Amino acid sequence: MRKILAVAFLLYAAIIFIALMFVALPFVLLFSAILPTNIAKRAILVVLRTWAWLFSRLSFFWITTQNKSKVDRSKSHIYVGNHGSYLDAVAVCISIPQYFSALGKIEITKVPVFGLIYKRIVVLIDRSSKESREQSVAVLKKDIANGQSVLIFAEGTMNQTEKPLADFYDGAFRIAIETQTPIIPFVMLNNRKLLPRKDPLKARPGMITTILLPEVSVVGLSMEDVPALKKKVYDLMEDAIMENTG
Repeated sequence: MRKILAVAFLLYAAIIFIALMFVALPFVLLFSAILPTNIAKRAILVVLRTWAWLFSRLSFFWITTQNKSKVDRSKSHIYVGNHGSYLDAVAVCISIPQYFSALGKIEITKVPVFGLIYKRIVVLIDRSSKESREQSVAVLKKDIANGQSVLIFAEGTMNQTEKPLADFYDGAFRIAIETQTPIIPFVMLNNRKLLPRKDPLKARPGMITTILLPEVSVVGLSMEDVPALKKKVYDLMEDAIMENTG
């Protein structure tokens, strides 16, 4: 009986997700066609935040955020978060308090409907291509120079290990130092339990809590400090996950 209910809930959530995507898609295509790129991305993000809020309410995957008011919205940040569930896309749309560009895998553009929206808001990266990696970094740096914040999942992909966090890539920390942009680490709690990557049939309604951690300054740091900066952010995030999960 429990398995039947889980399948029914997952199917219900999927229908809501797809239906709202179809509602959002015309607005995304219109804005990307008629507005300048920077303005279009902001307008599309508003659409996605509305989509995420509606999906959260209707699917019973609720999102709550801590420490939003402590973020200095007058300057750009690099948001570095954990990634453990398909629900993370919904959570970041709701939880990140600034307009942002996100770094995302090019493979997601193949997903029907969602892929059409995804490629118009995300800075795409093909990690198997050095040229793609360099190009995506250049785009993120340009966005930061234009006053935009950026979002990077430092684990690179969904964490499928038993650890709270998978190993981090250097990219977010190199960009932070090169552009002298402060980092805001954040953690999403309960995301892996509500919609497990390995076993989606265990999906269940509940609350995802996003905790925005204190800003990490990179003033005066050089490329030699990348490993230490990466470890500092990793430890802050790991501690936050361990302290807030039982």
